[in-house]
Amino acid sequence: MPHLSTTKTATLRKLIADEGIIVAPGAFNAFSAKIIENAGFPVVYLTGYGASANLLGAPDFGLLTLTEMADHAARMAQAVDVPVIADADTGYGNAINVRRTIAEYERAGVAGIQLEDQIHPKRCGHMEGKEIITGEEMVQKLKAAVDARKDPDFVIIARTDARALLGLEEAIRRARMYADAGADIIFVEAPQDQGELARVAREVKAPLLANMIEHGKTPLLSASQLHTLGYKIVIFPLAMLYAATKAVMSCAHILKEEGTTVNVIDDMLPFHAFNDLIGLPLYRELEKKYSASEKRRS
Repeated sequence: MPHLSTTKTATLRKLIADEGIIVAPGAFNAFSAKIIENAGFPVVYLTGYGASANLLGAPDFGLLTLTEMADHAARMAQAVDVPVIADADTGYGNAINVRRTIAEYERAGVAGIQLEDQIHPKRCGHMEGKEIITGEEMVQKLKAAVDARKDPDFVIIARTDARALLGLEEAIRRARMYADAGADIIFVEAPQDQGELARVAREVKAPLLANMIEHGKTPLLSASQLHTLGYKIVIFPLAMLYAATKAVMSCAHILKEEGTTVNVIDDMLPFHAFNDLIGLPLYRELEKKYSASEKRRS
């Protein structure tokens, strides 16, 4: 965990500057962020895909608004002591909208955001039917983002979805443009194989992010493999969401069939362990500290 005197943005900057690769699992709400932090990960990634499922029960189809996502990010950021990187989709509009997006996410307390070059409303980068803006328009949006941030340590990640539509050459061209425009981290979405991942790392001279989605378009590589290729950050945005979904589905089906949960108790976290994880002991101590009856007895 970062020292209390260190801002989360400065902590993220230091992690980027240090040796090694940053592994940032995806969280879909504040509670999943706490679980990720407690597992020992140094950074949490707020997935827009997971946020849409969590808040709306709907797919990642550009349905969430800026204020909904910023509010969700704020709850996640206050729940953990490690830096949160948040998905900000397209910036929710043009370059002027991006300026407000930066302000709202900085106010939310996240350490960095991801902006992508899809047309708004967007969709998951591993879905079909994406559309993208020109690289030149995205450059202006990134310049607006850089100009708008008040904290110079606030990290801006630029993602291009050009690989699926225009090929790897164009994706690499855009990646270089976005780095020149001031993006701190470059994210080429959905390379098709390990060779493409390696080529991006060779030809884009900037810190790189790799996106590992189970059953997605990019092969699953380990953090150590990606570090060897030259990547600085790897996100596993949907692993926790998919694992939690399967567990809840299984429990629901068994309860429906058997009318009891007795046969799935061993798959559950016990009552007291859950309360400890969620922070109940701290709240009990605070309750004692501020209790009027305790003050009267003392």
